[in-house]
Amino acid sequence: APFLQTEFNESQGTFSPDGRWVAYASDESGPWEAYVRPFPPAPGKWKISIGGGQHPRWRRDGKELFYLAPGQKLMAVAVKVAVSGPRPVFEVAAPQPLFDTRIPSLPPGFVRYLYAVAPDGKSILVNTAGADAPEAPVTVVLNWRAAAKRGD
Repeated sequence: APFLQTEFNESQGTFSPDGRWVAYASDESGPWEAYVRPFPPAPGKWKISIGGGQHPRWRRDGKELFYLAPGQKLMAVAVKVAVSGPRPVFEVAAPQPLFDTRIPSLPPGFVRYLYAVAPDGKSILVNTAGADAPEAPVTVVLNWRAAAKRGD
C-alpha cells in the first residue's frame, strides 16, 4: 500500500532504525525539504530541513538525521521522540552544518544514495566528483566473443 499520496512530489524515503518513522523529501512547500512522518501512517509531520533539503539519512541509533542542503552542504539534525499522550511526538533541534560535499548538482528528487553514515554517526562516506580528475574515456568493444576465441 502506498505510504503517502499527495499532489506533491515525495521521494528518497528511508525508515528510522526502529521502523517507527519515515524520513523523506518533498516539494510540498515549494523547494524540496526533508520531513519525517510516523510509520505506520498516523497524524503528524515534522519538517527537518530549513531553507531546502534532500536525501535524509538516519544515524543508527535514530537520534540524528542528516540531509543535503542547497549547495550540497551536509547538515545534521538531532531528533528525539517524546511520549505525550496517546502517541509519540517527534522533537527536532536546529540543523547544524557539517561540511560541503562536492557532490555534483543533481535534478530535484534524484533518488540514488549519495552518502552513507557510519553507525556511530562519526564518519560519513560521500560519493563526490574529483576536482581535478580528467574524465576517463569510455571504450566499447564490439564482437568481443569472436575476438576472445581468436586470442586477440
